[in-house]
Amino acid sequence: MSAAGDTSTRIDANTVASHRAAPGAWDAAAIDAQLSQNGYALLPGLFGSAVAPWQAAHESNDLPNGPLPPAFAMWRHALYRRLAPIANRWAQALGEPAHFPPELTDFDTLNRAAGQNTPLSLVSRLNAGAEVALRQDTAGTLVFPLQVVGLLSAPDADFTGGAFVLVEQRPRMQSRPSVVPLQFGDAAIICTGPRPVRGRQGIYRVNVRHAIARVRSGQRVGLSLSFHGAV
Repeated sequence: MSAAGDTSTRIDANTVASHRAAPGAWDAAAIDAQLSQNGYALLPGLFGSAVAPWQAAHESNDLPNGPLPPAFAMWRHALYRRLAPIANRWAQALGEPAHFPPELTDFDTLNRAAGQNTPLSLVSRLNAGAEVALRQDTAGTLVFPLQVVGLLSAPDADFTGGAFVLVEQRPRMQSRPSVVPLQFGDAAIICTGPRPVRGRQGIYRVNVRHAIARVRSGQRVGLSLSFHGAV
């Protein structure tokens, strides 16, 4: 797979149109409002119909973490197309170049030219006792400010614990933690790193990190879609 995904994966327009990322089902105003208020935006049930075929093809519950399966690779293209305008508005608000092209294939080309050839998108499996410490996926000179995470197993049925957590570091204020309420098949748009926030004196920068709390029992299967690669 290339730096920003498997560009050989062809997107079936009919398949994409059957999901919530399709034109007409993407409520841009609501997503902008959620991102502004919470630092994330929920996309309930986005991956629900894609999970069953993928699970059927991978009967073992002990597969390691690994690259993004083709069943989900098309989502990177569809979601990038929707998120690129937001990313460019954020860049402008933070006084940075708005350099994100409208199509992921073009952004892939920029990633390869920058030497960012390590894919960041993956399926993760966390067993009991495992966790992911606070982090940001901001390595490289080209960093897309948004990413999408999803949950491919059911809380309380397949695993316990394992909450997805965001922590915002606000200037001259205490850090603000938030639990993203993901259920089976849900996705959420989150910040890769900083995001612009409008305050009384204008726009200021809020740094955001994410983590997964310790899994208490079972196995938590998650999905992370990043739109840039690492060096």
